[in-house]
Amino acid sequence: SDSVASTSTESTSSRLLYVVTWNVATAEPPDDVNSLLQLSSPKKPDLFVIGLQEVKAAPLKFVTDLAFEDTWSHLFMNTLAPLGYIKVSSIRMQGLLLLFFSKLEHVPFIRDIQVTYTRTGLYGYWGNKGGVSIRLSFYGHMLCFLNCHLTAHMNYASQRVDEFEYILDAQTFDTKNTPRILDHEVVLWFGDLNFRIEDHGMLFVRNCITSQRFNLLWPKDQLTMMKQKEATLQKFEEGPLDFQPSYKFDLHSDNYDTSGKKRKPAWCDRILWRVKPKSSLTEEANEDGHNEEDQVDYTSKMEYSISDHKPVIGIFHLEMQKMYETPLVQVSAEGEWRADFDALITYSLLQSFPSSAWDWIGLYKVGFKSVSDYITYTWVKDDQVSFSDELFQVYVNKDEIPVLGGECVLCYYSSSLQCIVGISQPFKVQASRVAIEEGLVSENINGLDETVAS
Repeated sequence: SDSVASTSTESTSSRLLYVVTWNVATAEPPDDVNSLLQLSSPKKPDLFVIGLQEVKAAPLKFVTDLAFEDTWSHLFMNTLAPLGYIKVSSIRMQGLLLLFFSKLEHVPFIRDIQVTYTRTGLYGYWGNKGGVSIRLSFYGHMLCFLNCHLTAHMNYASQRVDEFEYILDAQTFDTKNTPRILDHEVVLWFGDLNFRIEDHGMLFVRNCITSQRFNLLWPKDQLTMMKQKEATLQKFEEGPLDFQPSYKFDLHSDNYDTSGKKRKPAWCDRILWRVKPKSSLTEEANEDGHNEEDQVDYTSKMEYSISDHKPVIGIFHLEMQKMYETPLVQVSAEGEWRADFDALITYSLLQSFPSSAWDWIGLYKVGFKSVSDYITYTWVKDDQVSFSDELFQVYVNKDEIPVLGGECVLCYYSSSLQCIVGISQPFKVQASRVAIEEGLVSENINGLDETVAS
């Protein structure tokens, strides 16, 4: 199920998008998320979108507590950074957390990033339900990712739809062409949507699951039922529910609820998508005969048992024409870099964009985790040393350069676009003479490490 035939012409390219939704029930993260993210798969995704619900929230940290990143964010960053992904954006509202990772090569083409959140806890506690979203432009195509936790319990199906519609109405973005979620070319809607299986008794439901005849349960799945009468839901597509319902399990087991409550299994955790009619994706797709968004896989990950929900993953092919292939800024390290002297950065603007005195260039170790994971940074205007019409030079103070050296990259961050708009080629910062003389590092000579005695 990992491969879908999809031809690529010069005009269109196929990007692999990997989506996770998981209600983690306030548990601490597992030791390992490699199988959750299928990291041993030969084809690596271009983008990871990870939506969690019921992340443990300390009482004071109820909105976007990104100053102190939580253990889940750290685990995903520590897992993905060594593979060349960075966390481009994230948003948190109490227990809801949404993380967006990209391969480094795409980062200069991810622009206009905005995040927002909506509380809906009308039927439960204040603010513990609702939706968080990230919207952005990816090679010129507008994408929106919405992670929701809707109200629980069997008899609240229509309230869940009301909450979803309220979130769609309430969330707006400060942008001319796509101020609302449904204005975006592609919307991914996922989360613990909490829809249950009606009518059937526990025995019938469990027999269908054991015999893997999931299709017998589909007609009584509340989301499937509500979709027949709710126009808003009809705008969204979903792959077949050909996997075990992801709720409700005894902790640390694959057994459905054996507690006194004996909750009936249900497909609470879902991933749906919408491609806007007449979007440039659909038009291109139709012209060259293949889908603009194919779902390649949709399943629950049974091996994780720290929560009463199993994680659910969806893998998609995005067929798209790149609206642009040139970054806005070209940036490079000039000459030799070492902590014995100030260093120079050269950059040029390849296209006009709203540059500002608040733009900065960060120095990062290769394998950095997120935009804020820099070693140091320099303001493009304050630290400017020379410029012509095309080329600008800024300096980095030698005291800011790591004495031990290492493989690094430079990233130009635009404060008006709120994103990285140019990344240098990797380059080596040499260990400083002082570090070598004091025996802190070995000097690399002709590929051999020889410690230089002072």
